[in-house]
Amino acid sequence: MSEPVADIALIGLAVMGQNIILNMNDHGFVVCAFNRTVEKVEHFLANEAKGTKIVGATSMEDMVSKLKSPRRVMLLVKAGAAVDAFIDKLVPLLSKGDIIIDGGNSEYQDTNRRCKALANKGLLYVGSGVSGGEEGARYGPSIMPGGHSEAWPHIKPIFQAISAKVNDEPCCDWVGDEGAGHFVKMVHNGIEYGDMQLCCEAYHLMKDSLDMTHDEMSQVFTEWNKGELDSFLIEITSEILKFKEKETDSEYLVERIKDTAGQKGTGKWTAISALEYGMPVTLIGESVFARCLSSLKDERVAASKVLDGPSTSKFKGDRKQFIEDIRKALYASKIVSYAQGFMLMRQAAKELNWSLNYGAIALMWRGGCIIRSRFLGNIREAFTKNPELKNLLMDDFFKKAILDCQHSWRVVVSQAAMLGIPVPAFSTALAFYDGYRHAMLPANLIQAQRDYFGAHTYELLANPGTFQHTNWTGRGGNVSSSTYDA
Repeated sequence: MSEPVADIALIGLAVMGQNIILNMNDHGFVVCAFNRTVEKVEHFLANEAKGTKIVGATSMEDMVSKLKSPRRVMLLVKAGAAVDAFIDKLVPLLSKGDIIIDGGNSEYQDTNRRCKALANKGLLYVGSGVSGGEEGARYGPSIMPGGHSEAWPHIKPIFQAISAKVNDEPCCDWVGDEGAGHFVKMVHNGIEYGDMQLCCEAYHLMKDSLDMTHDEMSQVFTEWNKGELDSFLIEITSEILKFKEKETDSEYLVERIKDTAGQKGTGKWTAISALEYGMPVTLIGESVFARCLSSLKDERVAASKVLDGPSTSKFKGDRKQFIEDIRKALYASKIVSYAQGFMLMRQAAKELNWSLNYGAIALMWRGGCIIRSRFLGNIREAFTKNPELKNLLMDDFFKKAILDCQHSWRVVVSQAAMLGIPVPAFSTALAFYDGYRHAMLPANLIQAQRDYFGAHTYELLANPGTFQHTNWTGRGGNVSSSTYDA
């Protein structure tokens, strides 16, 4: 039998898998490529991988035999049952201390489960978020690994070499135990949903209330990308808005695309996790619901013919100022979205006993990934300055930024309501901000209502931690329910 030559194997030769293999090869690592359909391996070696050091495998046994110890096997296959199926086939072929890495968008609870199961078999399991799309995978993604920490020294040189770099710092670091890497990737994708929805709302306002041309809107996004909003999504929005398939086309491509948006699940998972952990991640939730509403195309077309709105959807004031107001509303809402995302990560870490480095997470997102932006450098600075920071809104930089944007934010939300243009992400971000800055909210009335109809008890401001019941009508009893939290 020949000597093992490969530093790592990768299973799954879709575009992401192929590009990561080529990226690893570029950085001097020998990769063994495998796919369930062996013809794909042969095609890859004869085309995209031709002239490289990449080797192929005809079976999983062949693949494992070509790996140096400890064997490192990365999966880039569809999340769910496919991951479990490959793990089941790999386990008998591997030895104690070998490493399995899931680089797909797996649900973090699945990663928790797999970590425990494989630890019992002496194998090290890593659940790693990978963001950046096709180009990121090829030239430098953001990578968020978590799982068995003993695996990190063995995969660190590969992952940090192939990741994106910002000021020579790799956008990859160890996240935490069990499913921490996939949880952080899930929140990243949720924030991505929010960022995209914010761009859409700005576009909607400019297109419908200001009657701006596509070239004008594209130029606005280009200008925004030179300042505080400098980011990948702002940049590509500018490119998309002005794109025509041919110079002779009279119509912009984006206007020919159906106004419905689907989802692969990570945004929904983020919203579900927010509910499970009791965190008000409202902007991501609204972004998911906005996609759900967009999918009701036939119903919306029918409703548009019978449901009336305001007499006009056209803005009558200072157009230049309103565009600047929209920019500020987008920036303030973006701050809230990230603040909510970090709140969710902090609460999950507390409940799952993870130790997360929030400044390092911001750096991991600073380059390579879809939400990469200048803004993340400020988030990293905030957590570097105060690792125990409970909310980004309490950091001096972000507190000032919100103050500078607040008036414009309120103008945009109120004008949008008066003009009948839906801005669910702008609106919910402002509502969260106003709720968070209120020392007193009307939940005291909710406590009273619940005690009135269900004897669920209430807690007095003057006597925290003690719950009591009142016979509000004189007809009820003095026995209280034991389900205060219901």
